[in-house]
Amino acid sequence: MIKRHMLTFIAAVFLLGGPARAQEEKLNMLIGDVRAFDLRENPMLAGREGDVGAQSRWPDVRPLARNRRAAINARFASRLEGINTSSLAKGAKVNADLLDFVLHDRLARARFDEAAMPFTNDSGFHTEAGFLAQSTRASSVQEAEAWIARLNALPTYFEQNIDNLRAGIDEGITQPQLVVDAVVATLKTTLADENFVTGFEAPLTALPQGMADQEKAALQGRLKDTITGKVRPAYENLLQFFEEEYRPEARTSIGITDVPGGAAYYADLVHIFTTTGMNPQQVHDLGKSEVARIRKEMEQVILQSGFEGSFADFLNFLRTDEQFYVKTPDDLLRHAAWIAKKADDQMPKMFGKLPRLPYGVRPVPAAIAPHYTTARYWPGDMRTHRAGGYMVNTYALDQRPLYELPALTLHEAVPGHHHQFALAQELENVPEFRKDLYLTAFGEGWGLYAEKLGIEMGMYTTPYENFGRLTYEMWRACRLVMDTGIHAFGWTREQAMRCLKDNSALALHNIETETDRYISWPGQALGYKIGELTIVRLRKKAETALGEKFDLRAFHDEVLSDGSITMAMLEAKIDRWIIAQKED
Repeated sequence: MIKRHMLTFIAAVFLLGGPARAQEEKLNMLIGDVRAFDLRENPMLAGREGDVGAQSRWPDVRPLARNRRAAINARFASRLEGINTSSLAKGAKVNADLLDFVLHDRLARARFDEAAMPFTNDSGFHTEAGFLAQSTRASSVQEAEAWIARLNALPTYFEQNIDNLRAGIDEGITQPQLVVDAVVATLKTTLADENFVTGFEAPLTALPQGMADQEKAALQGRLKDTITGKVRPAYENLLQFFEEEYRPEARTSIGITDVPGGAAYYADLVHIFTTTGMNPQQVHDLGKSEVARIRKEMEQVILQSGFEGSFADFLNFLRTDEQFYVKTPDDLLRHAAWIAKKADDQMPKMFGKLPRLPYGVRPVPAAIAPHYTTARYWPGDMRTHRAGGYMVNTYALDQRPLYELPALTLHEAVPGHHHQFALAQELENVPEFRKDLYLTAFGEGWGLYAEKLGIEMGMYTTPYENFGRLTYEMWRACRLVMDTGIHAFGWTREQAMRCLKDNSALALHNIETETDRYISWPGQALGYKIGELTIVRLRKKAETALGEKFDLRAFHDEVLSDGSITMAMLEAKIDRWIIAQKED
């Protein structure tokens, strides 16, 4: 027989559970509506999900479409505010918190006309087609037809962006001339590339072997006609626009606060990219303190190396001595691949869970390499049979020192971006938007933490490689100083570059392209160090609290187990994990 107080308890649980379930149902419905909306509005996303119709389209970036999307996102945010998220179970609460961050990110960006500046110094709307050509492989007639249709629609997509750029000129919102110069150079290189046609033909190289030769030849012929008749003229028209119309009107200043609404926009970007409440001054001050700390560590490494000379002399030695540079692109790729396999060998010691998706080591495409960063990770996808790509820049080999490769490889491949991205794709029982979600502070913070983890993995075998690691850490510390200096405090390009020139062994070409990246992409560079410092602090917190019960592999798995999350969410999560480990 159940006692009266037990009946009261059961009734209370039921009453609480009912409203909680109702709130979760409302949340799940909202998440489904947002996802359906995103798939309708973003053909790149829908195409990756297998929607062949979407694979034939480009995003609609006209003002009417952008305003409509902003209004719908505002309604989504209002619906989320009407849900009592405090009553949700843990998993649902994570979904709600991340959706809230995503929607408010969109609304903050919508307050500023981002469509007026749809490119950075190394990428943007003008490089999307080339990227898709690299990553798309049609496995059916329908997918081949979609690729041809998408290229036929490229001139319209370029024209929509040109209209937005013209509106930006009228509003006083443009990229600086030095950023435009990089775009012009990229477009010229693209058009001069002898593989221009074959590059865009690549998606049809995977057509089924059993397809009739006549049918395959017909598709390939139509594609070639589209490339020569539509794609090349679209690029030529775009180049002419940038050279003759846009560049003369582009601003000569470099800070985003010099454009209308730029100061408020930058404040929003600091929050978005760090996922914290920090303001530009706080970020700037943190950067200066990190520069000073790392500089002391670098000086100790120089002493350990036995080098005789000043700090500046050591930097010059690293930048100029032939022992640190290779002669051919293949040599650089081989070095990168060897380091990547060394890292693979250490992964089971650092992690309890490893992803199924592999990755490859590939060169950055020649057309974008001159203004591209040193390396980057291009995500793979098990669903589309595409491995992840550790993209190594083989342009200007005298600017690609070998002592930087261990840290670079750990960041871009494993245990950095590939490991984190691939695990996120394997998340179970979570909404699809979380598998695609990328928060800079989390993802790039993890990448920088992975570089430091390389010490415990035995990846740095010489003082020069360890100095290369510290150079990369200094690089990210200087970003805090440089980005805020440029966009909040009126710094010149030369003033910003001085931080890296004086305190790191980065090659001068790299320093120039990176500085231009921060100029063209305000705020993004801030996430790296903020995220890494948070992860390092939380690890020390867990080590202190758990003592001998601390398990490094379990800690790493816990950090990554929910995919990309904000720094506040990560802190709360690790606090809960520490309590659970103590009780275990």
